[in-house]
Amino acid sequence: MSALVPARSRLLRGSGGGATTAIRCFGAFAVLLVLLAVCAPLIAPQDPNTGDVLSVLQPSSSEHWLGTDASGRDLFSRLVFGSRTALLGPLVVVLVATSAGTALGILAAWNRGWADSLIGRLFDLVFSFPSMLLALLFVTVMSPGLFSAALAVSIAFVPAIGRLVRSTALREVNEPYVQALYTQGFGTVRLCVRHVLPNLWPVIVAQVTMSFGYAMVELAGISFLGLGVQDPTADWGEMINTGQGSIVRGFPQESLYAGIVLVLAVVCFLSLGDLLSERINGGRR
Repeated sequence: MSALVPARSRLLRGSGGGATTAIRCFGAFAVLLVLLAVCAPLIAPQDPNTGDVLSVLQPSSSEHWLGTDASGRDLFSRLVFGSRTALLGPLVVVLVATSAGTALGILAAWNRGWADSLIGRLFDLVFSFPSMLLALLFVTVMSPGLFSAALAVSIAFVPAIGRLVRSTALREVNEPYVQALYTQGFGTVRLCVRHVLPNLWPVIVAQVTMSFGYAMVELAGISFLGLGVQDPTADWGEMINTGQGSIVRGFPQESLYAGIVLVLAVVCFLSLGDLLSERINGGRR
């Protein structure tokens, strides 16, 4: 059982203080985004979906901190509430994709043979389609919306997570402690869930963190095309889309502010995942 200790502690070890500080900084920013989404009703000064025809395209003021959009809605309130859909969609993506990818990856690594070949061909089939194209095709068949878009992106993300889990699990199932537990009569499901899976979590966490950032980009792109979150619901991708008409009128605030917060959030999760991946690989060496 001692094999569990090194794997679980990989996220806590590092080669230097710089990486640890960066992880803490990006992690703190991610926590702030989550708090912003959870406390949106307490932070937003106005209803994000209620417009005022007398306050259309207003500049920043004491009443509207970041101005208003073409419908007279408060931009700051919409950015705050937009964090909810911006985080909820990727959360659904990583939960679905990680569950399916982890199960298929461990199944392929444990059984090898025909099961491994079949799952590998399935991953190749999904990989043959660009993720955005696959998501757009799926959303077009289904009704536009956040959850249909998230489910579509989830399908496209399963192979990447599944292949990573498979390659890591192949090394893990050959460890002496796995063979010892198997000979002692431990069932396959119990052995994989209670002993193999915990040793894969550091790698999965790093991949999921990066996938979260990629999912934010994919879902924002789908909303930008009008197939994701629908107006008047606040969403950063949808705000970039609706703000295009205001740019030619000299009011780029809506698209600009939504684009800035989206880029910051994506960079945060991608950088955090990359740093965690480097930390894990460094721990292995």
